[in-house]
Amino acid sequence: IAGVIARRTPHDLIHVHDWMTAMAGVEAKKASGKPLIYHVHALETDRSGFHTNKEIFEIEKMGLEFADKIIAVSHFTKSSIIKHYNINPDKISVVHNAVSRTKVNKHNEVLHKTPDEKIVLFLGRITFQKGPDYFLEAAAKVLEKEKNVRFVIAGYGDMINRLIERTAQLRIGRNVHFTGFLNREEVEEVFSSSDVYVMSSVSEPFGISCLEAVLFDVPVIISKQSGVAEVLNHSLKVDFWDTDALADAICGLL
Repeated sequence: IAGVIARRTPHDLIHVHDWMTAMAGVEAKKASGKPLIYHVHALETDRSGFHTNKEIFEIEKMGLEFADKIIAVSHFTKSSIIKHYNINPDKISVVHNAVSRTKVNKHNEVLHKTPDEKIVLFLGRITFQKGPDYFLEAAAKVLEKEKNVRFVIAGYGDMINRLIERTAQLRIGRNVHFTGFLNREEVEEVFSSSDVYVMSSVSEPFGISCLEAVLFDVPVIISKQSGVAEVLNHSLKVDFWDTDALADAICGLL
């Protein structure tokens, strides 16, 4: 379909986003010969680590090789493209993501808490890439020192049952809340109620939720394995696997 459209419709360039549209972009370029821009927001190597889906990986590689120009959302992502896909660095440009302050809608606190109670937030897909298991292990260590803290895990994914079971094993269920998927207004409400935001990602091409947290005046702790660490120069940063350092940073901010 993209090839048919490219032959019939006048255009100057073709701009695709991630593997889902890569094949359409390649077909359009074959049909019209116009320049192809491949915008990389995330890679299969980020999402799946060592257990990549080979079909998706090959689609990504084909699109990256066929593209005239590649836009990566971070230098972290650019390095991954070069390392895992063997792409010439000269055709990769880095353009960081951003958020708009004008779109921030702050709410009154909706999570009921006592004046001295604190909320630590994880917000994202509950998957390997996002590192929610490291967040939970750090939570248990914080609760050994600070009892009046609640940890909110907002989002849904294939690790949710494992995390709930681990919460029970750690005996911290009174202090850990799983919200499931949140719509935009609910996300704004939970940001407005939080005292600390944690992004414990194993491999994060960018991490735009950290910028959103900052717009809500919530201090953030960022995985060093992320693109957003390149633009939030003065936030606390830890290696995703170092749950001792993460717990220490949470306690420090609280």
